[in-house]
Amino acid sequence: MVQYSRWQVLVVLGVIVFGLLFAAPNLFSRATTEALPSWLPSDQVNLGLDLQGGSSLLLEVEMEAVFQEQLDNLVDTVRSELRRERIGYTGLRAEGDLVSFLLRDPTQAEPAREALAQFVGEARLSTDGDTGEGEIELTQQVKDERRINVLQQSIEIVRRRIDEMGTREPAIQRQGDERILVQVPGVENPERLIDILGQTAKLTFQLVNEEVRPGIDPVPPGSELLPFEDGAAGGGDIVVRKRIMVSGENLTDAQPTFQDGQPVVNFRFDSTGAQRFGQATQENVGRPFAIVLDNKVISAPVIREPILGGSGVISGSFSVQEAQDLALLLRAGALPAPLTVIEQRSVGPGLGADSIRAGELAAVLGLILVMVFMGASYGLFGLFANVALAFNLVLIAAALSGLGATLTLPGIAGIVLTIGMAVDANVLIFERIREEARLGRGPVSAIDAGYKRALTTIIDSNLTTLIAALLLFQFGSGPIKGFAVTLAIGILTSMFTAIMVTRLFVVTWLRRRKTAARALPI
Repeated sequence: MVQYSRWQVLVVLGVIVFGLLFAAPNLFSRATTEALPSWLPSDQVNLGLDLQGGSSLLLEVEMEAVFQEQLDNLVDTVRSELRRERIGYTGLRAEGDLVSFLLRDPTQAEPAREALAQFVGEARLSTDGDTGEGEIELTQQVKDERRINVLQQSIEIVRRRIDEMGTREPAIQRQGDERILVQVPGVENPERLIDILGQTAKLTFQLVNEEVRPGIDPVPPGSELLPFEDGAAGGGDIVVRKRIMVSGENLTDAQPTFQDGQPVVNFRFDSTGAQRFGQATQENVGRPFAIVLDNKVISAPVIREPILGGSGVISGSFSVQEAQDLALLLRAGALPAPLTVIEQRSVGPGLGADSIRAGELAAVLGLILVMVFMGASYGLFGLFANVALAFNLVLIAAALSGLGATLTLPGIAGIVLTIGMAVDANVLIFERIREEARLGRGPVSAIDAGYKRALTTIIDSNLTTLIAALLLFQFGSGPIKGFAVTLAIGILTSMFTAIMVTRLFVVTWLRRRKTAARALPI
């Protein structure tokens, strides 16, 4: 263990240099780091909601809208499938948790059931051969499963939208069966955040029903009356067919750009969407189609020629900011249900400043006490351990900066705990060296034996703590994860500094000694 090759020395020095480079940006303001050349590290440790303030929103997912949409889709499915099978019906409607209809010929109950069975999923389907009555019911099990899926999907899309806004490590947690808690550090004005999260961003492409004059003729089954987005086509309403040509679910990318000096959004479909879009435009050349976002028509251009490339442009009366927000929403995906803001809070930085000062005081006091103890107990070797401890803190800061991790108050607690734990390995090694020296070994032999025999104990003790940190990260949430991250990083850096950095100092000192018989300074 007293042999230290040249490549090992270079690795240790390289890690320390990189640690200093990645930790250095935390000493400067963000404006200063943003002005640095792009090839220099500029990432800083992000402060959590409890340290720098931010916004906290409690959102409720409107599940009733989800179930109503599911029933409406079933109504459209029943209408189209029964017509395709030439099965007469009447009284088709959605009411409560049911879709009901009445067959004109009760003897067609079995063919109707067979035609609809593959489209109803887990919903309960029944047809009566005596009365001709048919029902599709959303059972409680179906609703519960749908509720869980919608909530999980909503959480994931909320996370994507917030990450796209450039924030770091938002805390997004499920509360109950229909609510989501969103905490975003650094966002003091939550209004734009609410605007971004409040839009469903459901994009569809639907054909315009040219046979119906809006506001004059009745809207026939299979069509719907939708308003134009404010400023689009001079306002007013338009009748579109309910059948969706292509859905926004098939979008792979959307970017804001300019066309003829006006902000627009370029979009691109995946292979399935491109095929559907190409086929739909090829079959409907010369007809207008509507681009619908959240049940409002953005524009209704005429299809001049087939669009076979899988990409297109959404134009409208957009401002630059609106085009950027629309592109962001389309990239993140549509929410499966509308979100309602139940509670909105802004957390000021006052508590965070107090917490930072308290954390800094605890860290500095802990560092000083540990260094005094090590110096008093182990002399020169204790000084080596103190220098390694300083490098340990640098490496922790560098790792948090490089990973883009968010530091919370529990995270500061993890760092303070790491300071005390960081010297454990050195204490084990130095005590073992003392014991070997008391048994009559020479300095070289005692140091070699001390490192070899203490290494197993060091690995075992740190590995068990690391496993606990990993479990906290896996099963914890919010601040618990922050504590686990800093603890795990601290364990890894403390093992590196104790086994590699302190040993480098000890071995260098040992090689430079002129008198091998001199007593160990420990």
